[in-house]
Amino acid sequence: MIIIYFLIFAVRFSHQREKIREIVYNTNSHPTADKIFLEAKKSIPKISLGTVYRNLKQLEISGEIKTIYDDNIARYDWNTEPHNHLKCKNCGDLIDIVLKDKSIHPKIKKDFKFNVDKVEMFIIGTCKKHAKQT
Repeated sequence: MIIIYFLIFAVRFSHQREKIREIVYNTNSHPTADKIFLEAKKSIPKISLGTVYRNLKQLEISGEIKTIYDDNIARYDWNTEPHNHLKCKNCGDLIDIVLKDKSIHPKIKKDFKFNVDKVEMFIIGTCKKHAKQT
Protein backbone atom coordinates (compact mmCIF):
# COMPACT_ATOMS: atom_id res chain seq x y z
CA MET A 1 0.00 0.00 0.00
CA ILE A 2 2.80 2.42 0.88
CA ILE A 3 4.61 1.61 -2.37
CA ILE A 4 1.51 2.35 -4.46
CA TYR A 5 0.95 5.58 -2.52
CA PHE A 6 4.56 6.57 -3.18
CA LEU A 7 4.30 5.73 -6.89
CA ILE A 8 1.16 7.81 -7.29
CA PHE A 9 2.71 10.89 -5.75
CA ALA A 10 6.29 10.35 -6.98
CA VAL A 11 5.21 10.72 -10.61
CA ARG A 12 5.22 14.39 -11.49
CA PHE A 13 2.46 16.08 -13.40
CA SER A 14 2.57 15.51 -17.13
CA HIS A 15 0.49 17.37 -19.69
CA GLN A 16 0.82 14.35 -21.98
CA ARG A 17 -0.39 11.93 -19.29
CA GLU A 18 -3.36 14.17 -18.53
CA LYS A 19 -4.31 14.28 -22.21
CA ILE A 20 -4.05 10.47 -22.48
CA ARG A 21 -6.14 10.07 -19.32
CA GLU A 22 -8.72 12.48 -20.73
CA ILE A 23 -8.95 10.49 -23.98
CA VAL A 24 -9.56 7.23 -22.11
CA TYR A 25 -12.09 8.85 -19.73
CA ASN A 26 -14.04 10.47 -22.56
CA THR A 27 -14.87 7.24 -24.35
CA ASN A 28 -16.68 4.02 -23.62
CA SER A 29 -15.06 2.30 -26.61
CA HIS A 30 -12.14 0.77 -24.69
CA PRO A 31 -9.54 2.25 -27.08
CA THR A 32 -6.22 0.67 -28.01
CA ALA A 33 -2.92 2.51 -27.54
CA ASP A 34 -2.86 3.19 -31.30
CA LYS A 35 -6.28 4.88 -31.18
CA ILE A 36 -5.24 6.90 -28.13
CA PHE A 37 -2.01 7.88 -29.90
CA LEU A 38 -3.88 9.11 -33.01
CA GLU A 39 -6.28 11.13 -30.87
CA ALA A 40 -3.47 12.60 -28.73
CA LYS A 41 -1.52 13.66 -31.83
CA LYS A 42 -4.35 16.06 -32.71
CA SER A 43 -3.46 18.25 -29.73
CA ILE A 44 0.15 17.15 -29.07
CA PRO A 45 1.64 16.66 -32.56
CA LYS A 46 5.09 15.60 -31.30
CA ILE A 47 3.88 12.89 -28.94
CA SER A 48 5.33 9.44 -29.63
CA LEU A 49 3.64 6.05 -29.40
CA GLY A 50 6.24 5.09 -26.76
CA THR A 51 5.17 8.06 -24.64
CA VAL A 52 1.56 6.91 -24.92
CA TYR A 53 2.46 3.39 -23.78
CA ARG A 54 4.58 4.64 -20.86
CA ASN A 55 1.84 6.96 -19.67
CA LEU A 56 -0.86 4.30 -20.03
CA LYS A 57 1.28 2.06 -17.80
CA GLN A 58 1.64 4.85 -15.20
CA LEU A 59 -2.12 5.44 -15.26
CA GLU A 60 -2.70 1.71 -14.77
CA ILE A 61 -0.21 1.51 -11.87
CA SER A 62 -1.87 4.48 -10.17
CA GLY A 63 -5.27 2.76 -10.53
CA GLU A 64 -6.76 5.48 -12.74
CA ILE A 65 -7.39 3.15 -15.67
CA LYS A 66 -7.57 -0.58 -16.26
CA THR A 67 -5.99 -2.62 -19.03
CA ILE A 68 -8.19 -5.33 -20.49
CA TYR A 69 -7.10 -7.88 -23.05
CA ASP A 70 -9.32 -8.54 -26.03
CA ASP A 71 -7.62 -11.60 -27.50
CA ASN A 72 -4.02 -10.35 -27.77
CA ILE A 73 -4.93 -6.67 -27.98
CA ALA A 74 -4.57 -4.40 -24.93
CA ARG A 75 -7.46 -1.99 -24.57
CA TYR A 76 -7.89 0.66 -21.90
CA ASP A 77 -10.88 1.27 -19.69
CA TRP A 78 -11.66 4.15 -17.34
CA ASN A 79 -14.06 1.91 -15.41
CA THR A 80 -11.89 0.26 -12.78
CA GLU A 81 -14.82 -1.28 -10.88
CA PRO A 82 -15.36 -5.03 -11.35
CA HIS A 83 -17.38 -5.62 -14.51
CA ASN A 84 -17.67 -7.81 -17.58
CA HIS A 85 -18.00 -7.09 -21.28
CA LEU A 86 -20.28 -7.89 -24.16
CA LYS A 87 -18.31 -8.05 -27.43
CA CYS A 88 -19.97 -7.69 -30.81
CA LYS A 89 -18.54 -10.21 -33.26
CA ASN A 90 -19.40 -7.89 -36.18
CA CYS A 91 -18.01 -4.50 -35.12
CA GLY A 92 -15.81 -5.48 -32.17
CA ASP A 93 -17.48 -2.99 -29.81
CA LEU A 94 -17.17 -3.73 -26.10
CA ILE A 95 -20.06 -2.90 -23.80
CA ASP A 96 -19.63 -2.80 -20.01
CA ILE A 97 -22.05 -4.91 -17.99
CA VAL A 98 -22.25 -5.95 -14.35
CA LEU A 99 -23.40 -9.49 -13.68
CA LYS A 100 -24.72 -9.72 -10.14
CA ASP A 101 -25.25 -13.49 -10.21
CA LYS A 102 -22.35 -15.14 -8.38
CA SER A 103 -23.65 -18.69 -8.96
CA ILE A 104 -20.70 -19.45 -11.23
CA HIS A 105 -18.27 -19.34 -8.27
CA PRO A 106 -19.49 -22.52 -6.48
CA LYS A 107 -19.91 -24.32 -9.82
CA ILE A 108 -16.28 -23.63 -10.78
CA LYS A 109 -15.13 -24.73 -7.32
CA LYS A 110 -17.14 -27.96 -7.51
CA ASP A 111 -16.41 -28.87 -11.16
CA PHE A 112 -12.75 -27.81 -11.31
CA LYS A 113 -11.59 -27.68 -7.65
CA PHE A 114 -10.66 -24.04 -8.25
CA ASN A 115 -11.24 -21.19 -5.77
CA VAL A 116 -12.61 -18.16 -7.60
CA ASP A 117 -11.47 -14.67 -6.54
CA LYS A 118 -13.11 -12.75 -9.35
CA VAL A 119 -14.65 -13.36 -12.75
CA GLU A 120 -13.88 -11.27 -15.81
CA MET A 121 -15.83 -12.39 -18.83
CA PHE A 122 -16.25 -11.50 -22.45
CA ILE A 123 -19.64 -12.56 -23.75
CA ILE A 124 -19.49 -12.64 -27.54
CA GLY A 125 -22.52 -12.09 -29.75
CA THR A 126 -24.18 -9.44 -31.87
CA CYS A 127 -24.90 -5.91 -30.68
CA LYS A 128 -28.19 -4.13 -31.32
CA LYS A 129 -26.66 -2.23 -34.27
CA HIS A 130 -26.04 -5.53 -36.07
CA ALA A 131 -28.89 -7.72 -34.83
CA LYS A 132 -31.20 -8.89 -37.59
CA GLN A 133 -34.41 -6.98 -37.45
CA THR A 134 -37.43 -9.27 -37.46
